[in-house]
Amino acid sequence: MSKKEIIQVFLTLKIRIQELTDEQLEQLCLQCQNENSWFTPTNVRLALQGLIHYLSEDNFQKWAESYTETTKIRKIGVVMAGNIPLVGIHDLICVLVSGHILYAKLSSQDSVLMKFIIQLLLEIAPALQERIYTVEQLKNIDAIIATGSDNTARYFEYYFKKYPHIIRKNRTSVAVLHGEETSNQLHQLGTDIFTYFGLGCRNVTKIYVPESYNFNYFFENIEHFQKVFEHHKYVNNYDYNKSIYLIDRITHLDNGFLILAENPSLFSPISVLHYEKYADIAHLNEQLAERAESIQCMVGDRERFPSMIEFGKAQSPHIQDYADGVDTMLFLTNL
Repeated sequence: MSKKEIIQVFLTLKIRIQELTDEQLEQLCLQCQNENSWFTPTNVRLALQGLIHYLSEDNFQKWAESYTETTKIRKIGVVMAGNIPLVGIHDLICVLVSGHILYAKLSSQDSVLMKFIIQLLLEIAPALQERIYTVEQLKNIDAIIATGSDNTARYFEYYFKKYPHIIRKNRTSVAVLHGEETSNQLHQLGTDIFTYFGLGCRNVTKIYVPESYNFNYFFENIEHFQKVFEHHKYVNNYDYNKSIYLIDRITHLDNGFLILAENPSLFSPISVLHYEKYADIAHLNEQLAERAESIQCMVGDRERFPSMIEFGKAQSPHIQDYADGVDTMLFLTNL
């Protein structure tokens, strides 16, 4: 299939998703939640909307056509994560648009939704049966893209060292506050924190605040997100983390569904948000630059920090926003 045909397949996929009935969506959401209880109907629908956003016609077509079509078709193994719904879809799109053959090792935590999308693609274009394979083991491949934790990344780097590869490690996102954010900006920051229960690399797990920051104002404006407490796994994480802070007598703030703890680590457990105070923004920028390899997104007030992502947009990447800042399409087209 030509690149032009593949582009049309994905644009048709977008329409097929938009045409799903409420009953079909409800059934799909139920199946996804049965496989992974973190995949609530809200989160599954959000992931599908994210895919529709990826496939925005003008932007998607310009992005796809901006890369040279490969002249050497390769077998690309992709190890997909399963922390949030459809987290592996961007790699699937890149492999097919670049003209290669996909060998996907799906996560056991996100197989239902990925298989549903793959089945839609095969219904739209049966010829893709020779371009998409789901496998349990990656053998006889020419290159690899793998996403996992820092521990699994070391395994991937050893096991796949002879192949051209992209190996992704743990990343997370941070927000920088100046203390004069509006109520709406803080509410939008809540979206960056709580979407997908904080399980994605684009979720904000740490905030940097001025030394005299008013946390009461922050708590007031994220109150809407207390609905996360309706999920039993989130509650279990909150109860566990709260007990640790209390038993170990660690100073923290708590609004009943989110714990704020002063901690230098970028990574915080579910139901906990780390914070760190800063006195000088230039020095903070230096710190953030030093930790860039662990940061997926930086969120902040665009008027103060033009290079940052606007509040509430961390979980709304465009098709050209690559994980870890590594251009997957360039890697694939240069094989």
